[in-house]
Amino acid sequence: MGYRLSKIYTRTGDKGETGLGDGRRVPKDHPRIEAIGEVDSLNSQLGVLLAGLAEQGLDEVSEVLAPCQHRLFDLGGELAMPTYQALNLSEVERLEAAIDVWNEELGPLKNFILPSGSALIAQAHVCRSLARSTERRCQQLNAVEPLEGVGLAYINRLSDLLFVAARIIGRRQAVAEVLWQPYAKPDDQSK
Repeated sequence: MGYRLSKIYTRTGDKGETGLGDGRRVPKDHPRIEAIGEVDSLNSQLGVLLAGLAEQGLDEVSEVLAPCQHRLFDLGGELAMPTYQALNLSEVERLEAAIDVWNEELGPLKNFILPSGSALIAQAHVCRSLARSTERRCQQLNAVEPLEGVGLAYINRLSDLLFVAARIIGRRQAVAEVLWQPYAKPDDQSK
């Protein structure tokens, strides 16, 4: 692959528009650009998670999540070039298989859990919540300009994978899940 970014600034976006891969110019707050931005944010936060996993030697989790950064870049490409299709169903199935393996080890949840316990668990939940936000932005775009391919399914499954990854990270770190404790309403003293 040759040099794709020979110049970092172009000045073409200074008036609030940006170019898509098909040559079309759209406002920077267009639903397509919002979706691309959410994918980018998720990918950046996933990079933080992967760096932490590497520091902790959690290679098993990294091996499952690292390809997701590349697939998110593919998804961004699909969003930037509306006729381009990079993702395929096998990627969705790969995520589902990983979820099934980890879920079998973890067993069913009996209560809601909080996004905490360790920095890595919390970061996995940051990624999960960003995946949900990304999915919402992609759905907003889909309502205006229908999306082709499996991108919506992929991002939905990725959020599920990140939830299960947070739990498996806790298991590997021997950190207990922090269970949600509903607010205990004080007894009504006026009786």
